[in-house]
Amino acid sequence: MIRLHTFRLSLFCSLLVAFLSSNCFAQQPASRVVDLSAADGTKLKATYFGASKPGPGVLLLHQCNRQRKIWDGLAQQLAAAGLNVLTLDLRGFGESGGTPIDKATPQEAQAEGNQWPSDIDIAFQYLQSQNGINREAIGVGGASCGVNNAVQTARRHPKEVKSLVLLSGNTDFVGRQFLRQAANLPLLASVAEDDEFRPSIDSTKLLFVISTYPNKRFASYETGGHGADMFPTHPELRTMIVDWYVNTLMKTPGRAPASKETWTATPQVEMLNIIDQAGGPSQAAQKLAEARKSNPKAELFNEALVNVMGYEHMQSGDTKGAVEILKLNATAFPNSPNVYDSLSDAYLADGQKELSRENAKKALEALASDTADPEARRNAIRDSAQQKLK
Repeated sequence: MIRLHTFRLSLFCSLLVAFLSSNCFAQQPASRVVDLSAADGTKLKATYFGASKPGPGVLLLHQCNRQRKIWDGLAQQLAAAGLNVLTLDLRGFGESGGTPIDKATPQEAQAEGNQWPSDIDIAFQYLQSQNGINREAIGVGGASCGVNNAVQTARRHPKEVKSLVLLSGNTDFVGRQFLRQAANLPLLASVAEDDEFRPSIDSTKLLFVISTYPNKRFASYETGGHGADMFPTHPELRTMIVDWYVNTLMKTPGRAPASKETWTATPQVEMLNIIDQAGGPSQAAQKLAEARKSNPKAELFNEALVNVMGYEHMQSGDTKGAVEILKLNATAFPNSPNVYDSLSDAYLADGQKELSRENAKKALEALASDTADPEARRNAIRDSAQQKLK
């Protein structure tokens, strides 16, 4: 009797454990690999993480030194919280078609990148088409180059995208103008101070500053690395993102709760915000002149970031603004050959050929005493300036 009782008890416990285990597995969010076809026929790979009930959707766009699987842990947490998630490999990355990014020439990489908006829209439409998806409550998240992709997706789909999460990245002038005007778009941004791509630090902070949404949120870390690489060091960031999307897509779509946490931008980031706007370069020039009265070597902004900003204005068609921004950079960093070469480009785009020639010559003159730039960069500046003089 004792042995039989023991056997039955053991069998009962085993069956109970098996039942509980299978039930737990059944509760895990289901995921499936998805094959999508781009407009030009290129095959795109994605993963869909379905929630157990109808609800909002989230599209996650990876950074350009990783691929979609970097989002897996976050996607599973989001699905468990009731959000349906799609992660996408950009063409040239992961399992998607196209020229692999590590084998592409600069021209090929540019051509691939030009197709991303169309590819992302196909993924966006696939996410919206899934059973039970609330088509009017979509969140988009991006890391590094995925930040610009996320912002541009929100700009293309302003009625559907109700929430943004941006990690360690930048967007172009058009994207920044969109964020300045998107007063009803909740935004959560995060970056680590040890980011290996140093411009990402101030770029991310700038996006937070320019966002006009009142209850936006910023998470800053001393360590953690770049983009979604922050998750292993800061698992609480994943939880924060889940809570953010639950609040802004499920509980109160398009609205975030007020937060007691505050973050104050550095003077350098505030200066970038000023420079980026109409009339800003002249204001920044005045502030620079005042600062250099007491400290002739004062630097109020980052040369590389302002240089990129100038080109972004140029590419958007604002050639006059680009000239003013790059003139400011040349004033602030008069020993840099690159600032003159960039200003030469801006003058050329604006049709001022003589001023373009003058600054191309200044770039060549500055190269003679340049010891800060590596040889490859000096050669590139020289080639660029000489091409314009020809």
